[in-house]
Amino acid sequence: MAVNGNVSFWFQQIGHPVRRPPLDGPRDFDVCIVGAGYTGLWTAHYLKQADPGLRIAVLEREFAGFGASGRNGGWLSAKIPGSAKRYAQVRDRAAVLAFQRWMNQAVDEVIAVAADNDIEADVLRSGYLRVAHSPAQLARLAAAHEADRRWGHTDQVMLSAAELADRVRIDGALGAVFNPHCARINPAKLVVGLAELVERSGVTIYESTPVTRIEPGAAHTPFGVVRAERIVRATEGYTPTLAGERRSVLPMNSSMIVTEPLPAAMWDAIGWAGAELLSDQTHAYMYGQRTADGRIAVGGRGNPYRFGGGTNPRGTTGASTVQALREVLTRLFPSTATLRIDHAWSGVLAVPRDWCASISFDRRTGLARAGGYTGQGVAAANLAARTMRDLLLGRNTELTRLPWVDHPVRRWEPEPLRWLGVQGMYAAYRAADRAEFTHRTTTSPIAKIADLISGR
Repeated sequence: MAVNGNVSFWFQQIGHPVRRPPLDGPRDFDVCIVGAGYTGLWTAHYLKQADPGLRIAVLEREFAGFGASGRNGGWLSAKIPGSAKRYAQVRDRAAVLAFQRWMNQAVDEVIAVAADNDIEADVLRSGYLRVAHSPAQLARLAAAHEADRRWGHTDQVMLSAAELADRVRIDGALGAVFNPHCARINPAKLVVGLAELVERSGVTIYESTPVTRIEPGAAHTPFGVVRAERIVRATEGYTPTLAGERRSVLPMNSSMIVTEPLPAAMWDAIGWAGAELLSDQTHAYMYGQRTADGRIAVGGRGNPYRFGGGTNPRGTTGASTVQALREVLTRLFPSTATLRIDHAWSGVLAVPRDWCASISFDRRTGLARAGGYTGQGVAAANLAARTMRDLLLGRNTELTRLPWVDHPVRRWEPEPLRWLGVQGMYAAYRAADRAEFTHRTTTSPIAKIADLISGR
């Protein structure tokens, strides 16, 4: 393997950016945004568009896109970041259907902004495939498909094994669901282009500037306090590093590998000419893409959680996780067993206790937050930012009435309960997957118990 860690393959492709200067003393702004990932940068973009006179600062511990925004699987997907059923229990069905329509539009919006501003991010509107490999998975996929259609995925279609093979030949696949509302991207190219766009509009981005505490009117850093009437927390999986936020979200690790470029004959055998994004119906979850330069990138949870919510900034990935991801790849495409793995990396995503993202703004304190996308944040961050714009500017719009606005959030359990729960949950999911691949024809009860533990 050529590279392990070093943020991500996506940044390896384009080169790590030259860092912008850090904060060099106390400053005053109208809006201070903590975190230069998709949420923070899109929020700055839309605020500046709406009110060019606003003085806006973005504070970033490392560099723009260092977190999940520059490490993810490259899915610009319209999936709602959370449970449609749970959102409806708090609000109603109509609100969730509106949420889904806006998520579909968010995919279009990101593509349009990138095109209009010459952000070349390897964008290809390809849709995504969710594949079943066993009878239990196929039954679960069919049930999920019907549920999805009831929640607004009306143009999603079920594919037979033969119809799937016309798109991509996956070993042992019994069928799939295709959803058109997804595009492949290079996430680092998108976030770097977005940061440059925001900076050109007059927003100040301070990099290498860790924020240690947020309070009404002030964001504290080692280099001085930034004072602002409105402060937005957009820190996603790194939120627990802030004072008082240790149990706000669970920083879940996700890992990826990417192969060397595939030879033409191998692509001819595999197909996948449409470059649809790829996932399956396993409980442990996998995701993948055919990259713009002809590789296969595959991701999964690997070592999902470190005790105490620790993170590995460099993104190095353990040998057992790399091997597990290679096994996923060769299960899907046996011919890839001889390929070299060129890069492995990891990052963290934010998981709220009920697995539902949320947005809020407290006018009394001036504090705002957005996130908890559970790995579905590339398009969701764009919609969250437009919603945040309206909340901060005091607008009453359809966006501010979506069900993730002021969605109630409870805190995670303290350690060691969190660690035990996550480790037990994923051990159960893997056991359920093994049973379903070997002998079970229905969903394993072990997985149902794990679902209860997870709070999904």
